[in-house]
Amino acid sequence: MPRTTTNKPSRRAALLEFAILGLLHDGALHGYELRKRLTTALGIFRALSYGSLYPALRSLVEAGHITDTAPAEPPLAGKRARITYELTAEGKERFQDLVAQSGPDSWDDEDFDVRFAFFSRTEAQVRLRILEGRRSRLEERLANIREASQARRERMDAYTLALQQHGEDRAEREVRWLEELINAERRAQP
Repeated sequence: MPRTTTNKPSRRAALLEFAILGLLHDGALHGYELRKRLTTALGIFRALSYGSLYPALRSLVEAGHITDTAPAEPPLAGKRARITYELTAEGKERFQDLVAQSGPDSWDDEDFDVRFAFFSRTEAQVRLRILEGRRSRLEERLANIREASQARRERMDAYTLALQQHGEDRAEREVRWLEELINAERRAQP
Protein backbone atom coordinates (compact mmCIF):
# COMPACT_ATOMS: atom_id res chain seq x y z
CA MET A 1 0.00 0.00 0.00
CA PRO A 2 1.65 3.31 -1.02
CA ARG A 3 2.19 5.72 1.80
CA THR A 4 1.23 9.34 1.74
CA THR A 5 3.43 11.89 3.37
CA THR A 6 3.49 15.61 3.72
CA ASN A 7 7.22 15.77 4.42
CA LYS A 8 9.16 16.89 1.38
CA PRO A 9 12.48 15.01 1.09
CA SER A 10 15.73 16.95 1.07
CA ARG A 11 17.30 17.63 -2.33
CA ARG A 12 19.96 15.00 -1.66
CA ALA A 13 17.32 12.43 -0.66
CA ALA A 14 15.27 13.26 -3.78
CA LEU A 15 18.39 12.91 -5.92
CA LEU A 16 19.20 9.56 -4.29
CA GLU A 17 15.63 8.39 -5.02
CA PHE A 18 16.01 9.42 -8.67
CA ALA A 19 19.37 7.62 -8.95
CA ILE A 20 18.08 4.42 -7.32
CA LEU A 21 15.02 4.31 -9.57
CA GLY A 22 17.22 4.97 -12.60
CA LEU A 23 19.68 2.20 -11.75
CA LEU A 24 16.89 -0.28 -10.99
CA HIS A 25 15.29 0.59 -14.33
CA ASP A 26 17.84 -1.72 -15.99
CA GLY A 27 17.07 -4.63 -13.67
CA ALA A 28 16.98 -5.90 -10.12
CA LEU A 29 19.97 -5.31 -7.84
CA HIS A 30 20.83 -6.14 -4.26
CA GLY A 31 21.84 -3.39 -1.85
CA TYR A 32 25.61 -3.94 -2.09
CA GLU A 33 25.62 -3.83 -5.89
CA LEU A 34 23.31 -0.81 -5.88
CA ARG A 35 25.63 1.06 -3.50
CA LYS A 36 28.64 0.12 -5.63
CA ARG A 37 27.00 1.48 -8.79
CA LEU A 38 25.89 4.65 -7.02
CA THR A 39 29.43 5.34 -5.81
CA THR A 40 31.30 4.40 -8.98
CA ALA A 41 28.99 5.47 -11.80
CA LEU A 42 27.47 8.46 -10.02
CA GLY A 43 30.43 9.97 -8.21
CA ILE A 44 28.41 12.40 -6.10
CA PHE A 45 27.40 9.48 -3.90
CA ARG A 46 31.05 8.62 -3.13
CA ALA A 47 30.46 8.90 0.61
CA LEU A 48 27.09 7.12 0.53
CA SER A 49 26.75 4.95 3.61
CA TYR A 50 24.44 2.02 4.09
CA GLY A 51 22.88 4.19 6.80
CA SER A 52 21.65 6.49 4.01
CA LEU A 53 20.97 3.88 1.33
CA TYR A 54 18.80 1.44 3.26
CA PRO A 55 16.40 4.05 4.67
CA ALA A 56 16.00 5.37 1.10
CA LEU A 57 15.31 1.85 -0.15
CA ARG A 58 12.84 1.24 2.69
CA SER A 59 11.06 4.49 1.82
CA LEU A 60 10.80 3.48 -1.85
CA VAL A 61 9.42 0.06 -0.85
CA GLU A 62 6.84 1.73 1.42
CA ALA A 63 5.87 4.11 -1.40
CA GLY A 64 5.31 1.13 -3.71
CA HIS A 65 8.03 2.20 -6.16
CA ILE A 66 10.24 -0.85 -5.61
CA THR A 67 9.88 -4.33 -4.16
CA ASP A 68 12.33 -6.15 -1.95
CA THR A 69 12.78 -9.90 -2.25
CA ALA A 70 14.77 -12.08 0.12
CA PRO A 71 16.57 -15.09 -1.38
CA ALA A 72 14.70 -18.42 -1.33
CA GLU A 73 17.58 -20.18 0.39
CA PRO A 74 18.89 -19.03 3.76
CA PRO A 75 22.37 -17.50 3.70
CA LEU A 76 25.44 -19.36 4.92
CA ALA A 77 26.21 -19.14 8.61
CA GLY A 78 27.40 -15.69 9.58
CA LYS A 79 26.28 -14.13 6.29
CA ARG A 80 23.40 -11.73 5.78
CA ALA A 81 20.73 -12.47 3.21
CA ARG A 82 21.09 -10.36 0.09
CA ILE A 83 17.78 -8.69 -0.51
CA THR A 84 17.10 -7.90 -4.14
CA TYR A 85 15.34 -4.66 -5.10
CA GLU A 86 13.28 -4.32 -8.23
CA LEU A 87 11.28 -1.52 -9.83
CA THR A 88 7.48 -1.78 -9.77
CA ALA A 89 5.16 -0.36 -12.41
CA GLU A 90 4.58 2.60 -10.07
CA GLY A 91 8.34 3.00 -9.73
CA LYS A 92 8.74 3.10 -13.51
CA GLU A 93 6.06 5.79 -13.69
CA ARG A 94 7.73 7.74 -10.89
CA PHE A 95 11.08 7.55 -12.68
CA GLN A 96 9.47 8.78 -15.91
CA ASP A 97 7.94 11.70 -14.01
CA LEU A 98 11.30 12.57 -12.47
CA VAL A 99 13.26 12.22 -15.70
CA ALA A 100 10.79 14.58 -17.42
CA GLN A 101 11.56 17.42 -14.98
CA SER A 102 13.90 20.13 -16.23
CA GLY A 103 13.73 22.94 -13.68
CA PRO A 104 16.58 25.00 -12.22
CA ASP A 105 17.52 22.27 -9.71
CA SER A 106 18.51 20.03 -12.61
CA TRP A 107 21.18 22.55 -13.64
CA ASP A 108 23.07 22.46 -10.33
CA ASP A 109 26.33 20.55 -10.04
CA GLU A 110 25.18 17.35 -8.29
CA ASP A 111 21.74 17.20 -9.88
CA PHE A 112 23.10 17.77 -13.36
CA ASP A 113 25.63 14.92 -13.09
CA VAL A 114 22.99 12.41 -11.97
CA ARG A 115 20.47 13.61 -14.56
CA PHE A 116 23.12 13.41 -17.28
CA ALA A 117 23.79 9.77 -16.32
CA PHE A 118 20.18 9.01 -17.33
CA PHE A 119 20.00 11.19 -20.45
CA SER A 120 19.46 8.13 -22.64
CA ARG A 121 16.03 7.81 -20.99
CA THR A 122 15.28 11.53 -21.18
CA GLU A 123 13.28 13.10 -24.00
CA ALA A 124 15.27 15.30 -26.38
CA GLN A 125 13.44 18.54 -25.49
CA VAL A 126 14.04 17.95 -21.78
CA ARG A 127 17.73 17.17 -22.39
CA LEU A 128 18.05 20.39 -24.38
CA ARG A 129 16.41 22.50 -21.63
CA ILE A 130 18.69 20.97 -19.00
CA LEU A 131 21.82 21.48 -21.12
CA GLU A 132 20.90 25.09 -21.91
CA GLY A 133 20.08 25.78 -18.26
CA ARG A 134 23.38 24.25 -17.16
CA ARG A 135 25.29 26.31 -19.72
CA SER A 136 23.57 29.48 -18.53
CA ARG A 137 24.37 28.65 -14.89
CA LEU A 138 28.04 28.06 -15.76
CA GLU A 139 28.27 31.24 -17.81
CA GLU A 140 27.02 33.15 -14.74
CA ARG A 141 29.60 31.35 -12.59
CA LEU A 142 32.33 32.15 -15.09
CA ALA A 143 31.38 35.84 -15.13
CA ASN A 144 31.46 35.90 -11.32
CA ILE A 145 34.89 34.23 -11.22
CA ARG A 146 36.28 36.70 -13.74
CA GLU A 147 34.78 39.68 -11.89
CA ALA A 148 36.18 38.52 -8.55
CA SER A 149 39.54 37.84 -10.12
CA GLN A 150 39.77 41.32 -11.65
CA ALA A 151 38.66 43.04 -8.46
CA ARG A 152 41.16 41.29 -6.18
CA ARG A 153 43.99 40.25 -8.49
CA GLU A 154 46.61 42.55 -6.96
CA ARG A 155 45.85 41.31 -3.42
CA MET A 156 46.04 37.57 -4.22
CA ASP A 157 49.08 35.39 -3.72
CA ALA A 158 50.30 33.10 -6.49
CA TYR A 159 48.43 30.06 -5.17
CA THR A 160 45.11 31.85 -4.88
CA LEU A 161 45.59 33.21 -8.40
CA ALA A 162 46.38 29.72 -9.67
CA LEU A 163 43.26 28.34 -7.99
CA GLN A 164 41.16 31.15 -9.46
CA GLN A 165 42.59 30.45 -12.92
CA HIS A 166 41.90 26.74 -12.51
CA GLY A 167 38.24 27.46 -11.67
CA GLU A 168 37.96 29.73 -14.69
CA ASP A 169 39.56 27.16 -17.01
CA ARG A 170 37.31 24.40 -15.71
CA ALA A 171 34.16 26.49 -16.20
CA GLU A 172 35.26 27.49 -19.72
CA ARG A 173 35.89 23.84 -20.66
CA GLU A 174 32.49 22.78 -19.39
CA VAL A 175 30.74 25.62 -21.23
CA ARG A 176 32.46 24.51 -24.48
CA TRP A 177 31.48 20.88 -23.82
CA LEU A 178 27.88 21.89 -23.15
CA GLU A 179 27.82 23.97 -26.32
CA GLU A 180 28.91 20.90 -28.30
CA LEU A 181 26.21 18.77 -26.67
CA ILE A 182 23.55 21.44 -27.31
CA ASN A 183 24.54 21.69 -30.96
CA ALA A 184 24.44 17.90 -31.32
CA GLU A 185 20.97 17.79 -29.72
CA ARG A 186 19.69 20.50 -32.08
CA ARG A 187 21.11 18.74 -35.14
CA ALA A 188 19.49 15.45 -34.08
CA GLN A 189 16.03 16.97 -33.71
CA PRO A 190 13.66 16.64 -36.66
